[in-house]
Amino acid sequence: MAVSNFDSLKAEIDERVPDLVAMRRDLHEHPELAFEEVRTSSIVAQRLRALGLEVQTNIAKTGVVGLLRGNASTPGTKTLGIRADMDALPIHELNEIDYRSTVDGKMHACGHDGHTSILLTVADILSKRRAELSGNVKFIFQPAEEVIGGAAPMITDGALEGVDNIIGLHLISNYALGRVGVRSGAVFASADTLEMTVHGKGGHAASPHEAVDPIVIAAYITTTLQTLISRETSPFSPAVITIASIHAGSAFNIIPEDAIMKGTMRAFSNEQREYLLRRIQEVAQGVAAAMGGSCTVNWFDGCPPCINDPAMTEVVHKAALATVGEQAVDESEEVMTTGSDDMACFLNAVPGCYFIVGAHNEAKEAKYPHHHPRFNIDEDALPVAVEVLTRATLDFLQ
Repeated sequence: MAVSNFDSLKAEIDERVPDLVAMRRDLHEHPELAFEEVRTSSIVAQRLRALGLEVQTNIAKTGVVGLLRGNASTPGTKTLGIRADMDALPIHELNEIDYRSTVDGKMHACGHDGHTSILLTVADILSKRRAELSGNVKFIFQPAEEVIGGAAPMITDGALEGVDNIIGLHLISNYALGRVGVRSGAVFASADTLEMTVHGKGGHAASPHEAVDPIVIAAYITTTLQTLISRETSPFSPAVITIASIHAGSAFNIIPEDAIMKGTMRAFSNEQREYLLRRIQEVAQGVAAAMGGSCTVNWFDGCPPCINDPAMTEVVHKAALATVGEQAVDESEEVMTTGSDDMACFLNAVPGCYFIVGAHNEAKEAKYPHHHPRFNIDEDALPVAVEVLTRATLDFLQ
């Protein structure tokens, strides 16, 4: 591919910025929750068809896949997948902006409106370069990331059929505008939801010796679990165990039969994740048994860590350097987050890279954390993300 074609890319993106921003704002005004992305997926499918792509809808209920076949492809050429998530959150928006959510109790508070608009813009640009693409691009628009429910069924429904590698990005509101974070290895943590039911023996609060108090057992389990982090986890392999909810009892003078504990565990490797899942169960049941009770442990909504492939990370890193320059590309641990993302399922299926793009700007009030009712992004991050994805794709298929 001629260098001049690469040099024209910024101009191609600049031409599309007004539509890119308008699209993002329209999606922001009309948020849809997990597996309810009917309007969003309809817009996505309509735009992809208008670009001449082969479009599949109703993948994992509301997912959309668009295939762009490069005209310069030959037998054995590769197909790159690019993924964006589409769902919003059950949050009432507090921002006073022209494009504020029009749906009470629903809000794009994580930037998925931006991700969807970014990928549609990339599809537009690459479709105009179809003649020079020596490979294919599959655009994957995923539902239900926020409930860790969309990626796995999309894969089951064939979204990755024929895909050799995959890339994607996340806009980050606490990461400086103009910066791009690209790192090989683990970048997003795993996430597992924990529910434990401590079984004791109810009784009168004035006669605790005649009962087995599940509240006391739950308290001991909560504190003992932290030793799995402080004494069984290497300081070079960070992990998190948080018990965020304990419910028990109905009156001040009754020791209840049970106590229900809920929490989360995060880790950056599959090995550490498996180890901690096993040890949490052993510790909880052991503590409960030692105190005369028992404990039932259940896990829900498991998500593995996002682990980037070195070769694909190098492709994205090169694209980021060309987009924002060496001083604005970050490979440090700052790129890592204990947040989770089911992009991990795609990365487990094929080698890929998930990177971050800064969208923080205090002057524009784009400073609140993800899942906050005042979350917003600096829209100047959108063309940066478009350029990195497009350059990475062109490099990969060259």
